Amino acid sequence: MQGTVATFDEDTRTGTVLLDDGAQLQFPAAAFDASGLRHLRLGQRVRIDRDPEGVVVKVTLPTLP
Repeated sequence: MQGTVATFDEDTRTGTVLLDDGAQLQFPAAAFDASGLRHLRLGQRVRIDRDPEGVVVKVTLPTLP
């Protein structure tokens, strides 16, 4: 699933993504850390990977594996 970065706190490495259906989804620091990224900017498109329970486990750029 994809969305747009709505908020990102560099200190806590947490944030929220506005999904294409208009829902807002929070992601934890562990999901950002799993991406290998160093920064996200507001308005940036991202891909969200979730586990079977729906917990966000990774936030990456759509062009990255």
